[in-house]
Amino acid sequence: MKTFTQKLVVLSMLSFGALSTAYADDDIQEMESIAKGLGLITLEEAKTKALAAKPGVVKDAELENRKFGKGWDYEFEIVDADGHEWDVNIDAKTGAVTGTSRDWF
Repeated sequence: MKTFTQKLVVLSMLSFGALSTAYADDDIQEMESIAKGLGLITLEEAKTKALAAKPGVVKDAELENRKFGKGWDYEFEIVDADGHEWDVNIDAKTGAVTGTSRDWF
């Protein structure tokens, strides 16, 4: 389980990118503030890169601090056209796709 410092922001999104809860607006603002303050790419830029790597619908998004000060990642949960769930990681500094894996459960 990740600690609070490792998992700063969790966003829940509906299938068309609308927020599922009222508090998520604050989460987005906090994530954008952190990204801007650290010189990271925006959530929207990261989402575009994640969907290019694995087309589908974004279910969840997180901005995570990597262990041991190694930087930041956006992690997206994406549901593809076949209903399979995928995790796509984007380096929050460079925008590079750092990992794509299918959830098997």
